[in-house]
Amino acid sequence: MTMAYGEWLKDQREHAGLTQQQLAETAIMSRTHIAHIEAGRRWPSQDDAKRLDRALNTGNVLASFLPDKHAQPVADHFEAARQLEQQASVIREFALSYVPGILQTRAYAHAVLAAAPYPPLSEEECERAVVTRLERARILTDPVAPIVWALLDEAVLRRPIGGPAVMAEQLTYLGDLVESGRIRVHVLPFGTGVHSLLQSMVTLMWFEDQPPITYVEGLHTGKVHDSPALVERFQGTYDLALSDALPLTESLSLLRATAKDYGHDDN
Repeated sequence: MTMAYGEWLKDQREHAGLTQQQLAETAIMSRTHIAHIEAGRRWPSQDDAKRLDRALNTGNVLASFLPDKHAQPVADHFEAARQLEQQASVIREFALSYVPGILQTRAYAHAVLAAAPYPPLSEEECERAVVTRLERARILTDPVAPIVWALLDEAVLRRPIGGPAVMAEQLTYLGDLVESGRIRVHVLPFGTGVHSLLQSMVTLMWFEDQPPITYVEGLHTGKVHDSPALVERFQGTYDLALSDALPLTESLSLLRATAKDYGHDDN
């Protein structure tokens, strides 16, 4: 659905004789964001879609057919962060309990989503949520942007979500992304003891055309913070925890070794 939406936008832009940069200037958006929409990796906010309609003289088509959170279900408290995630040029994640959503395999995502909510999801609802999570991960199909760093508490590697086979696949996938150079992963080992991010998961995002934000999530809650002073404080806290983590090569070795152990457990 997102790809068809992007292709239609591209057709309308070319029919109007506009370059991506010209459309960006008319719609008051960044050229990069328009390029991602046309490639099917992202979609605009409702306000952006309305500006694109006005710029292309397409009535209300782009705004009317914009995929919404009911078609692509996420928790209400995460919706704003989801939209920002699709526009970010840099994303730094900290995960305390499980692999960040944009880095999850299908089987791992299903295991997380099937067990996490209360009341529990039906199988149909769970599958829709899995599809949404995998759709979010399409930002990784771009070989360069966004730049993604994942700081993982060692508990993320040790908790057997979905069982040994699912964990072996998930950690192998992470290792492959690291080796390809697409992402960086650093593990905070148990031996570190208390660290500065032990209380909750955190996502930091930077953008080409707006100030950075922080998203913090807890049980049934989540909040986007854009106060410059508070965002700077979160960034400092993240950097402090990162300084206690294993280097990239050692983190990759731990991912590979742990995936291998899970593979043996499944035999």
